[in-house]
Amino acid sequence: MKIAVVGAGAVGAAVTTCLVHQGQAEHIVLIDTNTARAHALALDLGHGTPLTPPVNLYAGNHDDAHNADLVLICAGRNERTGGTTDRSDPQGRLRLLSHNADLYRDLLPTLGQVAPTATYIVVTDPPDPLAQLARTLLGHDRILATGTLIDSLRFRMYLARHFQVAPQDVHAQVIGEHGTSQVFLWSSATVAGTLALDLAHHTGTDPDHLRTQAEEHIRYANITIIEGLGASQYGIGTAVAALAQCVLRNERRVLPVASYIDQYQVTLSLPSVVGTGGVEHVLHPPMSQDENHNLHAGAQALRTATHHLHS
Repeated sequence: MKIAVVGAGAVGAAVTTCLVHQGQAEHIVLIDTNTARAHALALDLGHGTPLTPPVNLYAGNHDDAHNADLVLICAGRNERTGGTTDRSDPQGRLRLLSHNADLYRDLLPTLGQVAPTATYIVVTDPPDPLAQLARTLLGHDRILATGTLIDSLRFRMYLARHFQVAPQDVHAQVIGEHGTSQVFLWSSATVAGTLALDLAHHTGTDPDHLRTQAEEHIRYANITIIEGLGASQYGIGTAVAALAQCVLRNERRVLPVASYIDQYQVTLSLPSVVGTGGVEHVLHPPMSQDENHNLHAGAQALRTATHHLHS
């Protein structure tokens, strides 16, 4: 198996580290316009590979993505350099769209020629409209975006810490946009089968207070991380490596990732079966009236952004 990681910045480095340590592929090529950075990253990570599963890790150019099974696109302007760390800005990550869309228009036609049968995972912010643009540029549907996967993991971790349980026993999802209009599915969030809001009530926590605090924490977690670390990279690195494993091993796990949804006429996140071809089937979970309304509102915001993208 061969993976091409496009973009050797903070996120690309974290993704590649996880891939190497987990033994995801025999060949991993790092591609970046800053060739010195890509070579240095390959050299640095390579020094640890005597202790990892065997891997041929190297830096290259676009042509070195030839016949890749999986292409992970992490390149682009990030939130800190793009000036999208204002919690009061309703646009959020969407302010990165114009710049990163231009990069995708330059990048993807070449990648599509050298890796025509690969599955593509869009990691660059904002991932939802960029995945939709990638779908147009590549001319196929083997494209998914990380979407609200990282938001859902943050949701699970917040509830796990609040209730002092293992996160594996918390089932909670964020759907829609990976951004300010994301929708928290409180109506189906459970701890070992017990509704999280019911558990809050029974354990002496005001459910409305829990909702407010959790959503504030999760919606702006990326900004909090950037303020202290400079980049939100390690959580998403782990998430992307898990997605890569789903694709390469055809695991068919159900994860909240983004793909084009006919019902909403836009790319957004819903729980999806992920396998070799990317998103193989989309599930439509039951929602409360408010959740359904908020999802439609978020879809409209994404349609507006995508319309301007193609205009």
